[in-house]
Amino acid sequence: MMESASRLSPSFARPNSRVAIRSAKNYEMDLSALLVETLRELDLPVRGKTVLLKPNFVGPDPSGTINTHPAVVAAARESFLRLGAAKVMVGDGPALERDTEAIAESMRLREYLGPLAASFVDLNLDEVHRVPLRAGASSLRELYLPDTVLGTDLIVSMPKLKTHHWAGVTLSLKNMFGIVPGSCYGWPKNILHWAGITRALLDINSTVRPHFAIVDGIVGMEGNGPIQGMAKPCGVLVLGDDPVAVDATCARMMGLAPERIEHIAQAGLLLGHIREQNIRQFGESITSVRTEFAVLPEFRKLRASA
Repeated sequence: MMESASRLSPSFARPNSRVAIRSAKNYEMDLSALLVETLRELDLPVRGKTVLLKPNFVGPDPSGTINTHPAVVAAARESFLRLGAAKVMVGDGPALERDTEAIAESMRLREYLGPLAASFVDLNLDEVHRVPLRAGASSLRELYLPDTVLGTDLIVSMPKLKTHHWAGVTLSLKNMFGIVPGSCYGWPKNILHWAGITRALLDINSTVRPHFAIVDGIVGMEGNGPIQGMAKPCGVLVLGDDPVAVDATCARMMGLAPERIEHIAQAGLLLGHIREQNIRQFGESITSVRTEFAVLPEFRKLRASA
């Protein structure tokens, strides 16, 4: 369930975060075994919990470069069930496409998950309840949010490792835009953009806190993301118990400075850690997997070397 407002404390008052970078060369390997091993190492409390996996399903993606790959989603679902989760659902509310089922079909999602009726929910069409926003960062004061999201014990943000033509990068925090239902706010949910991307992200992520993040960086996207960029093979999965720290780690892997990415920097003041000394690193080092991502000209200022 959603956390109490008392948990919204400045990042310096929070315990250190834990982030794991795991080598994963392709989508055909045993990703479930890799995820189970890492989840056990991070000691994530899973047993008996209702889990919602929130991938990034943007649109039809036969090549597997836009959306979170279904192999990663299926491996995560299997892993949480193996670790004792009572129920694991997969849900998203795409911002651009109204036909979520068509996206799922283009991705061959049912080939990985089995019958979708038992495991997948279209958050754009779910029943909703009005929820006051906690941070008060934007002009928004409330949002109608899906019942599936509000009734979940453990929310896992599962983005693709990508650049973004408005936000610089689209990772765990930005991925939470997809919980806002199109049935209430239309497509492409422009109310969030009118409120300001950074401010809306702070409001969403402080109200519905993702408890964990799994980033699909096996094949990412660089340049004019999140749709029109180029495939960027990176061969990693990034996992952690603090989505802010996960996003900061991913930014460093991409050759970007997280303190220069507005929404990550702001989230680091309230929701989690971005300073490396506050992030306990597991697995591969950032240096060993770092690969500079191409960005649009207006985002060159985000480079760590700028």
